Amino acid sequence: MGVFVFLPLVLPLTALPIARLAGQHLHPRSTTRLLTALSVVLGVCSTLCLGLLLVVGTAQLPGNPLPDGWSDPEVRAAVPFAEVAGTAAIAALATVLTAGGTELRRHYRVRSRTHRALDGLPSATELAVLPDDSPYAYAVPALPARPGRPARPGRIAVSRGMLRSLDSDERRALLAHERAHLTERHHRFQLAVRLAGCANPLLRPLRTAVAFSAERWADEEAARTVGDRRLTARAVGKAALVSRPTPGPLLAGFAAPGPGPVPRRVAALLGPVPPARSWPPALTPAGLAALIAAAGTAASALSALNAAVALFLVLKAATPL
Repeated sequence: MGVFVFLPLVLPLTALPIARLAGQHLHPRSTTRLLTALSVVLGVCSTLCLGLLLVVGTAQLPGNPLPDGWSDPEVRAAVPFAEVAGTAAIAALATVLTAGGTELRRHYRVRSRTHRALDGLPSATELAVLPDDSPYAYAVPALPARPGRPARPGRIAVSRGMLRSLDSDERRALLAHERAHLTERHHRFQLAVRLAGCANPLLRPLRTAVAFSAERWADEEAARTVGDRRLTARAVGKAALVSRPTPGPLLAGFAAPGPGPVPRRVAALLGPVPPARSWPPALTPAGLAALIAAAGTAASALSALNAAVALFLVLKAATPL
């Protein structure tokens, strides 16, 4: 395996430039998909290599259930600094699995609690108007059926205070924005990137980038639906002035309160429609960053595959017949 087993742990650094630059030359839809794909591949490769190091590390522990041959010097020689790397991989992979499990539980717990809070409201339509004077709006993704619990469709939760804060045209933009979150399943992209960040902390900056691009994607869908970009920008800006936070980080709110990405969203809506290309122009900083990220992702995948095949062959040779 050599040093190839360590490369996927640091190659996520190659995706950081495109996380900052993708939105400059790509449609938010393409940005979201590209960054999510990069995050997932890099996260999987990183986790796979931790698993390979884990095998080498646990094979040396007394009382382990692995074949005795897997702790032979020939196996340890396949990994540089096998003792330190193997031991560190045990703790690192345990942290990854714990963080990923916690993220998944929190995701489904927030969705379940939010759906239960909406159960008392009329369910004939996807819109759920909450009798609350505090202004907020967010999309609640659908929940699949489970034993003893029927499936729940996705819903748009809007407070009475938010509806009062917007005029009729701005309400149409708000509903179109939240409906885009549900239709395009933006929560899946955000969950995938958050899990990738649990697998490798170097991927965490992509969480913010994907969260922003998903909001921009919904903004563009809303502007296309209502046919007025300035109206959508006005609705986003007005909602940001009065909104309060959503119940959970994975529920897409129309406009988060306070400073941050909202001015960038408004400025983008006041500009022209983003190009529908799926890859930035080559002779731009974003194009160069995309090439670097693609090369880093390909190198990570090849390194992980090389390490997996090499360790498999070493372990097979060390396993007594």
